[in-house]
Amino acid sequence: MTKSNDLARIITGCKVGDAKCFAQIVDMYASRCYGYFYRLTGNNDISDELLSKLFVKLVEKIGSYKGGSFESWLFKVASNIFHDHLRSKQRRKKWIEVQITEFKSGTIEPKQSNGELADKLQVQLGRLNEDTRELIMLRFYSQLSFKEISQIRSEPMGTTLAKTHRALKKLRQFMEG
Repeated sequence: MTKSNDLARIITGCKVGDAKCFAQIVDMYASRCYGYFYRLTGNNDISDELLSKLFVKLVEKIGSYKGGSFESWLFKVASNIFHDHLRSKQRRKKWIEVQITEFKSGTIEPKQSNGELADKLQVQLGRLNEDTRELIMLRFYSQLSFKEISQIRSEPMGTTLAKTHRALKKLRQFMEG
């Protein structure tokens, strides 16, 4: 049986409320989704909270999945949860300001286990606006195609490609600076 057949079987099981199938989905995607949230927030506790919300939402909304790329659908739900989090806390602008202030004051503590380059990357990602940071995370951390990202973001693929190019250029400048 192929991976896509296995996934289709698991999703069908989820739609009928099979707890084992939901557990399999969690096992398959928890790490990537947590990483997605962590790269967006830079905070373990918030990432855990958002991941929990994602899987609760998955249970509630699995019936709305109508086919196509499950990963695109799942990361669209994750993206919506992240944006809901920002709106509900009304801290979008304040969060960026705090990250920039910490970066400038040097109070961000590097994580020794991740290595110096990964720490620098995390700091520099924090300097990007949420939309740009999310675009980079969807493409490179969540490994979604440009087509999937453009569908998630409801924008033409050319726009997604251009925004990704500009985002990488900006991140490269931050990393070299």
